[in-house]
Amino acid sequence: MDTLEVIKKQIENNSILLYMKGTPKFPQCGFSSQTVQAIMACGEQFAYVNILEHQDIRSELPAYANWPTFPQLWINGELVGGCDIVMELSQSGELQQLVSAGAVSAATDTDE
Repeated sequence: MDTLEVIKKQIENNSILLYMKGTPKFPQCGFSSQTVQAIMACGEQFAYVNILEHQDIRSELPAYANWPTFPQLWINGELVGGCDIVMELSQSGELQQLVSAGAVSAATDTDE
């Protein structure tokens, strides 16, 4: 399976997915740290990919997403954005709504 196929599968199989530097418990950059804290504050489970351990994804994802930086938050197959956008959404309350919708979608998918 080539890298683009892996990325597509990750996005399809995880209703809430964060591509980040590091892990939620040990973020490796300030932007990833802020983003993961905002998502965790929503209280739902989410998947993540540590791009520092996956250089192929780190190099291919920006072109696929048409988004040059990390972190990248994907919900229900759509790119939400990076740290600045996630923080804006968090402050406005919209992130909670998006994450909750992603969690509902994930629960519906597993119940079928």
